[in-house]
Amino acid sequence: MKKKILLVISILFGLMFMNAGLNKFFNYMPVPEDISENMMKLGAAFMEIGWLMPLVAVAEILGGLLFMTNKYRALGALIIFPVMIGILLTHIVNDPSGLPLALVLLAIDLWVIIENREKYFPLIK
Repeated sequence: MKKKILLVISILFGLMFMNAGLNKFFNYMPVPEDISENMMKLGAAFMEIGWLMPLVAVAEILGGLLFMTNKYRALGALIIFPVMIGILLTHIVNDPSGLPLALVLLAIDLWVIIENREKYFPLIK
């Protein structure tokens, strides 16, 4: 049962990150109208650095795709982890209203990392 729950959550998590990454390239989701001025300034600053958003987008797409597969889920969790830290810090500093969702997503990523911890041991030996 635990594996089935993890599979469903992993697919939803991966699709969400793939969608976020693809949106950075194709801009098909409208920007919410109630976004704070702080977040607008932050988004403009990120766009000023020309290479940053494409890099994050590729990490989100690749990490999301790998996260959905059982064989490469551990690698996908590692790829998405730095992006999750950025999302968490952004919401802590600039937009606390998104913090609950960011914490849930971080918990899912950490759950997968902990479930696959034996796969990481060769990296630290």
